[in-house]
Amino acid sequence: MNQSPNILWVSFEDCYPYFGCYGDPIANTPNLDKLAAEGTLWSHAFSTAPVCGPARSAVITGMYPISIGTHHHRTGTGQSYANFPHNYEAVIPHYVKCIPEYLRAAGYHCTNNAKTDYQFNSPITAWDDCSTSGHWRNRPDPEQPFFAVWNLTKTHESQMWEDKWSEREFDLDAIDVPPYFPDTAKVRESMARMYANIEFNDQRLGEILDELAEDDLDNNTVVFIWTDHGPMPRGKRWPYDSGIRSPMIVRWPGHLTPGTVSNQLVSTVDLGPTILSICGVEIPHHIQGEAFLGSQKAEPRKYIFAARDRYDEMYDTTRAGRDQRFKYLRHYHPEEPKLRYNRYRNIHPIMQEMWRLHAAGELTGPQLQMFTKRPVEELYDTVTDPHEINNLAGDPAYADELVRLRNAVTTWQNEVGDLGLVPEDVMVGQMLPTGKQPTTHAPMFIVLGGGKHIDQANNGVESNDYQENWGIEESDDGGKFEGPILLQMQSSTQGASIAYTLDEGDEPHWQLHHEPLQLTSADDAIKHFTVRAKAIRIGYRESEEVKATFTVM
Repeated sequence: MNQSPNILWVSFEDCYPYFGCYGDPIANTPNLDKLAAEGTLWSHAFSTAPVCGPARSAVITGMYPISIGTHHHRTGTGQSYANFPHNYEAVIPHYVKCIPEYLRAAGYHCTNNAKTDYQFNSPITAWDDCSTSGHWRNRPDPEQPFFAVWNLTKTHESQMWEDKWSEREFDLDAIDVPPYFPDTAKVRESMARMYANIEFNDQRLGEILDELAEDDLDNNTVVFIWTDHGPMPRGKRWPYDSGIRSPMIVRWPGHLTPGTVSNQLVSTVDLGPTILSICGVEIPHHIQGEAFLGSQKAEPRKYIFAARDRYDEMYDTTRAGRDQRFKYLRHYHPEEPKLRYNRYRNIHPIMQEMWRLHAAGELTGPQLQMFTKRPVEELYDTVTDPHEINNLAGDPAYADELVRLRNAVTTWQNEVGDLGLVPEDVMVGQMLPTGKQPTTHAPMFIVLGGGKHIDQANNGVESNDYQENWGIEESDDGGKFEGPILLQMQSSTQGASIAYTLDEGDEPHWQLHHEPLQLTSADDAIKHFTVRAKAIRIGYRESEEVKATFTVM
């Protein structure tokens, strides 16, 4: 059996840990509970943003969204809404790659089934298969290590809406309604749908784990459970714990003691570097996440950080930081109401119920919190006040905690280069100075080594120069060579990755070019290699395909 560890990520979309293994008495989550009993559960795991696209961009790159320009949600779907201010694909720094590229270069088969939502189009170089067919069972070599991702979308916020039906019946009276929601039948029914959706995803998780066991891979596969953010109003789109707290369960046979609970602070930006650490792939220096497992495990975090920016048509700028106990939020627009208009959020039945009761003057106590004046700063003791109701920012007894967390957030912003402090139109102008999405330069083929060859690009002149390196950009005939050659591919676009294939047809398997490709002819045979290649820089258009045939004698 292959000894390199396999990695399986299962994302429960929009899912606060309302799980049995996290102590929830309503949840029916036998597969999650069993997985936690076989591995480690983190009680203090948090996302970098309380909404999908920014949060997922952090997971797939290991970078904070505010650092790479993926913090405004949405970017590339603005054309679908008349009131969205921008429509663009985020052009992230040229040195930032998707995490699976590093694993593919290390020999891993990488699949994603199937959602991406990274604020940029998933590059062709990121995955061996990014579709609903993505599965480790489809890798060409059963001994090849794999990184497989499943995104279970049944728990998405929209599945709590009133038009969604669930055959699962719940005792509505048993549901614990958070104190900042009105305790009405409509709220309880919506939360019941949430529990039913979690149960559905739990069953799907069980099916995936069964397939892993059927293939005798469970002992050599590290399984991760996580989410991008929370599901409900005052959770999703807000960096309160209800918006950024993530389940984090990891089963790693032989490495993690079964049934353990860790209160170590971890962030979802740490997921990428953690799997690189587990797989023995050196973590690039630029990656901002910190490995919490494996040979490159970092020191435990002192803080986690999160940000809120433009979400759909709603501009806002909020920064948050948290240690084991205290939570700090900084609002850059105290002049604005807490609840700015957001069409998609207002469809949620809980939000509709809150607006209805607020207009009727029937909300009381913590239920009014989202409708009051926005403070400049918020500070909460999450041990004594887990729902973050009592703002301690003005309490002199907590002045030291306020200053400490305020400074920690400012330091983090300076370290990562907070692009949320730059107006979005200015940032987009820097990404797209011509106002149009650039196209990646097509790859060039470069032949290294080989004996006597005929350079078709040089009018058929024969050359014996073993050291001659020459490039082909669009020639169908790459040349004839004696002996093996190394074929290097390169794009003149800074930061571009290159995909290549030797397959024919309209649906080839594109491989990641990360080292020169050796083309060899056995014995005295003559062999023809037709190589197709494309280049892509994240945020750019994919290049045109180039193709050349190389004859090795």
